[in-house]
Amino acid sequence: MLKGPRDFTLLRVQSAEGTKRIEVKPDETIAQLFEKVHDAFDLRSFGFGLFRERNHKGEIVSSKSNTIKDAGLKHGDLLYMAPVNGAILWETSSSNIPNDIYESMIVSPSTSKGMPRQIITHTVKSSDKNEDEVDQLLWKQDGKIQRKKDDRFCRHGANACCVHCSPLEPFDEAYLKEQNIKHMSFHTYLRKMTAGVDRGKFLQLEDINCSIRNGCKDHPPWPKGICSKCQPNAITLNRQPYRHVDNVMFENTNLVERFLNYWRITGHQRIGYLYGRYEIHSDVPLGIRAVVAAIYEPPQESTRDNIVLLPDERESLVDDLARSLNLQKVGWIFTDLIADDIKKGTVKHVRNIDSHFLSAQECIMAGHIQNQLPNPCRFSPNGYFGSKAVTVCVTGDNKNQVHMEGYQVTSQCMALVRDGILVPTKDAPELGYVRESSNKQYVPDVYYKEKDSYGNEVSRLARPLPVEYLLVDVPASTPLTPQYTFYANEKITPFPVEHRLVDGQIQEFNVLATYLQQFTPEKFLEAVSDFHFLIYIAGMDMLPLKSHMGPLLDAIRTQNRRKANEWARSAHWATVEELISATTMSSQPTTRNATFGNIPAGSAADEAGINVESGTNDSSSNEISLWTCTYCTFLNPAEINNCEMCSLPR
Repeated sequence: MLKGPRDFTLLRVQSAEGTKRIEVKPDETIAQLFEKVHDAFDLRSFGFGLFRERNHKGEIVSSKSNTIKDAGLKHGDLLYMAPVNGAILWETSSSNIPNDIYESMIVSPSTSKGMPRQIITHTVKSSDKNEDEVDQLLWKQDGKIQRKKDDRFCRHGANACCVHCSPLEPFDEAYLKEQNIKHMSFHTYLRKMTAGVDRGKFLQLEDINCSIRNGCKDHPPWPKGICSKCQPNAITLNRQPYRHVDNVMFENTNLVERFLNYWRITGHQRIGYLYGRYEIHSDVPLGIRAVVAAIYEPPQESTRDNIVLLPDERESLVDDLARSLNLQKVGWIFTDLIADDIKKGTVKHVRNIDSHFLSAQECIMAGHIQNQLPNPCRFSPNGYFGSKAVTVCVTGDNKNQVHMEGYQVTSQCMALVRDGILVPTKDAPELGYVRESSNKQYVPDVYYKEKDSYGNEVSRLARPLPVEYLLVDVPASTPLTPQYTFYANEKITPFPVEHRLVDGQIQEFNVLATYLQQFTPEKFLEAVSDFHFLIYIAGMDMLPLKSHMGPLLDAIRTQNRRKANEWARSAHWATVEELISATTMSSQPTTRNATFGNIPAGSAADEAGINVESGTNDSSSNEISLWTCTYCTFLNPAEINNCEMCSLPR
């Protein structure tokens, strides 16, 4: 009796945890076999290999083109599975691998000879788990640049490809030059570093060290002694080929206009911190975009020419609020604007190729902020490399219009700033200066390369140092379709920005009452969706609400109107409403309505002992020379109705 060919092939796969039978078809690929083995053994990664012999010889390489039949596998063959490069295949509590090490799957790119892609493993530190979400998403992408079929050169079907239409690597030099991409993205740079023969097995991204290594016992400490073990190496500055952020996008023009309003009123410069999020930037292969949702202005003293930052007691408060709203500090912004023609609204063009783009002092400030916001990186021994923090300068362009310029400083600049060896020059803003060694600090030699008059590349000592070697430009813009994380309306006067000592822009309780009067009770969510408003109510001197704002911040983050209205009926906010009502009655005695409707008697403020009727006018009040504030006990003149100390009503 004749039998037809088998419809399937049964393979046996033996591992340290036992043997499984895998059923495959002869026309299935080797990659599908690997997937079935992964599912059958319930493995945690693809960090394993299949071998024909017990001593791990005769490896079967994963391939999407070779089939089971092509590999010569027959019905009943026994294969041996083993981990590759020490990969952990099963979840186990008795593993001898330290907790700070785990396996990450890396898919190697296909070679120019058409070799199949192989799945290999790379042992990395636990900083992978702490990487930003956008980094984790990009690491899962292959970053291939897809190309359409070329009608001139391609001579194949629609389902095939050749050298003229096969996908390009994201770091392909011809493609980057064609698209005018000056700096490749950081993840493209990582793909390039892991695309070699060793697949990045020995890749380590380390910041340069400019200080003496501590703990050397062969000689007395500096300046009495130094040796080759503890002495830092000389540094040659190179132009950085990559950048951590490829674009800075402000959600809407209102953000920048609100920031520039201070300069328009006073003529003084201003600094602000950018709060937002990072997302994938599709215009650049494996790119990252920083999206700015709010600008926080720290305490500062400014003039027409300079800015001095003051200690900020609310820094941690602002960071906590931003974190609760799924935002983080993504950089800083500053103005350098000089009015040219007030009638035309033009400004002077002072930053150009003939002068400077960023001064040395601004580069040092940018390096300081980037050191405060390091970038988690799986290929760094200490878990961090570089930074995603950006620098935005608002200045005049070549058409004398206000525009924004974005930058980052290089990782080498961050190291120079971190070790305190880079200082600005006195008269030339475009030049920095590397300190010389002293009895207190040893400074290694720092060089940069430039071409001389004959076209030869020569090394120069970085005293002075052109700051262009420390800069990476980042485009800054606003989208065609505005985005709004926080509420904005041209008909609504926004809540004043913090730390602005300008008439009409000082954050006071009276201003809070005036701001909330613009909203109806149904618009409570819109009223509280203001970053500066949230900072103020979280740190109010008389009634800080920071510890009670969790549900409100959740409602703003999710745009849940019901949760916001529930928080509006809480006892904490009712107290604020009664104070607002008392302020309103003090300024307008005939008005009995509070901001969000009448306040019932016996509510939270009444139970807290707050006398909301103390602001009513009394005919005998003019006869009293002084009156005592019931909130802060400050003595006030009889002719005023609001306390001079706490601004609360009489």
